[in-house]
Amino acid sequence: MSEPDSAKRTPAPEPERIALYGDNPALRRRRALSGLVGVVLFGAAFGGIAGLIGGQIAGLVVAAVVALPLLYLVSFNARRQLWLEGHTVLVRTWRTRRIDLVTSERIDLLVTDVRGTRTVSLLLNAGKRGSAVKIDLAVYAGTGGRELGILALRRLADALLNNVDANGVVFSELLVAQLRAEARGDAAADRPLYRLASAAPSGKLAQRFTMDAVSRFVATLEQ
Repeated sequence: MSEPDSAKRTPAPEPERIALYGDNPALRRRRALSGLVGVVLFGAAFGGIAGLIGGQIAGLVVAAVVALPLLYLVSFNARRQLWLEGHTVLVRTWRTRRIDLVTSERIDLLVTDVRGTRTVSLLLNAGKRGSAVKIDLAVYAGTGGRELGILALRRLADALLNNVDANGVVFSELLVAQLRAEARGDAAADRPLYRLASAAPSGKLAQRFTMDAVSRFVATLEQ
């Protein structure tokens, strides 16, 4: 076999798959168990109240009505896994979906506040029904928290840089600024993602930052 023929037959290496969320089986099991206990207690509480008023049948019906949607939500979250493969985000729940970071039509930054814990996420929309995905970048409580790994942030920044339609370069610059802050050893309170989380209004469950808002924020960061 000639050298050119051998080169043609060599398969291209597959892109490295990087976990973005939910890749720890033990942690997922603990979360699922905790969620199931909560569902049982919640359903039993409402069912007990209904049972005292309307009898056993009414109590069972109310318990089922309350518990079943919560059980679905817990199961959905327990199965949810997120990976980055090249410039494609893979989302697995009951099935696996693919979102291309380069061709996503809209990108927003979302800050949620639940009991004082703020989560900073990227919200990607490919423009097709069911093609939206949320990637958690950092979770902060008080002056500390946890952030997505350096490699994942770097690869996300690289992929977003090539998105022209949604001006992904703005979000790429935000992630690069976060990486620079981490490389300098800045405290969490001095990092861009923490500053964005702190800028979200208090008492609001979710705050969406558009590309323009993120662009103005990035412009204020030290280069």
